[in-house]
Amino acid sequence: MLFLAFASRQALAQTPSPLQEWQYSGGIALYKLFIPNTPLWQIETGAAFERRPLYEGSGRFRDIGGPVIDVRYKDIAFLSVGEGIGWNFLRGDHYRVGVAIGYDLGRPARDDLGHLKGLGDVSSAPVGKLFGSYVLSKEFPLVIRGDVRQFAGGANGAVGDIGAYMPLPGSSERFIMFAGPSVTLADRLYTQTLFGVSPSQALASGYPDYAAHGGLEAAGFGFTATRFIATHWLINADLAANRILGSAAHSPIARDRTPRSFVVSFAYRW
Repeated sequence: MLFLAFASRQALAQTPSPLQEWQYSGGIALYKLFIPNTPLWQIETGAAFERRPLYEGSGRFRDIGGPVIDVRYKDIAFLSVGEGIGWNFLRGDHYRVGVAIGYDLGRPARDDLGHLKGLGDVSSAPVGKLFGSYVLSKEFPLVIRGDVRQFAGGANGAVGDIGAYMPLPGSSERFIMFAGPSVTLADRLYTQTLFGVSPSQALASGYPDYAAHGGLEAAGFGFTATRFIATHWLINADLAANRILGSAAHSPIARDRTPRSFVVSFAYRW
């Protein structure tokens, strides 16, 4: 019954948020292993509500709403609010490697002038991503996933994630749970843009001059649960918490070193 549930966990999209990177596609890597005859099209649409920090390291939260859109063609291409537009150029029962283009919303200073005034805006920008996942086995369906993201402007620099997740005991055909940890690494340019304070920014903001460096940027844990309430309708909940590490954690901009996010979505599977 649990293996049949993977077929229903195929396309749960979330609005962009500081979730663990694997949560945007949780369960999809297991689909082909247990359901080899992938449908030609898989489509889900709906709406989502999210509570997230104002920015990475913020101690304040905002509540936002957005659409759920997830369209997949076989095991080849996809369009998703959470994952962007992508192509799986290597595919197999146990593995998947692909590329995608997404969009980062940036960090407008007006979001929190009490803490960001004088730091300037981090503009929105396209993000290119190379990703891959591997499932150990049917008997032990642990999914190992990694990705590297390059920002074309905005935050600049590159970020990478290494994570793992698997279905939890108690999952069934109509109620599925996944959980797992991940770590995030970032280069110096990305970390300096989001957590550093240049001399000119120090004069404008009152923060001390601070140079951030690359390396381990965060470690976190995510939990996803999906409940099917009718043949085509489902409700999905995602919880995630990160611990900001390294030089980012000591930045004067980091007001909260343990950012958390919560997303609940309702979707219809066509």
